[in-house]
Amino acid sequence: MKVDILAIGAHPDDVELGCGGTIAKMISEGKTVAIIDLTKGELGTRGTDKTRKQEAADAAKILGISARENLEMKDGFLQNSEEYQMRIVKMIRKYQPEIVLANATDDRHPDHAKAAKLVSDACFLSGLKKIETALDGKNQEFWRPKHVFHFIQWKEMEPDFVIDISDFMDKKIEACMAYKTQFYNPESKEPVTPIATKDFLESLTYRAQNLGRLSGCTYAEGFTAEKMIALKNFEGIVL
Repeated sequence: MKVDILAIGAHPDDVELGCGGTIAKMISEGKTVAIIDLTKGELGTRGTDKTRKQEAADAAKILGISARENLEMKDGFLQNSEEYQMRIVKMIRKYQPEIVLANATDDRHPDHAKAAKLVSDACFLSGLKKIETALDGKNQEFWRPKHVFHFIQWKEMEPDFVIDISDFMDKKIEACMAYKTQFYNPESKEPVTPIATKDFLESLTYRAQNLGRLSGCTYAEGFTAEKMIALKNFEGIVL
């Protein structure tokens, strides 16, 4: 099952928070998108791995993605090991994306930066012909995505480029709020966490609004790139 974009996050909700608007926009333009969650988020203070699983499925429906899988790596203890690399290589070869979206290269949660490097290395290894893999009893072809872009998360980072999500901000928020146990709910009896505050919920909007202000649109999501990006022409640039 080939897709145009494969978004890979350390935890369920990373992708929605980091690039949910971009995914919604790309799907509206006819692109196919799949999401891979590396862990079940089982160490999260609020909710359980079971509630996170259902919430991830609900968010997937809201965004309209083609597929979502969880690799069940160990939450809180991600390592750039051969075992974990090869699990991701199999997913890259399965979905054969042109673009991979991955966690921020530096962030508050240590799993995020670890996942960024893990995914980046797996994307390279996936393109090596002599690394042989099989999935469901079938040998896989080698495949390397053309680009790996990292979405911005908790920490403020200077993006290499932004995507205008002005028409998809509401969809992003809706997908994020599918994680009912994780984010702000004044009626919740669970412990308060940094992402379960009203301030954090509001930050999703004002941070996107600020990137939009700087780039000439209403709302935007920022990304860092692993290599220089070439434009075919000036079409599509927000003026």
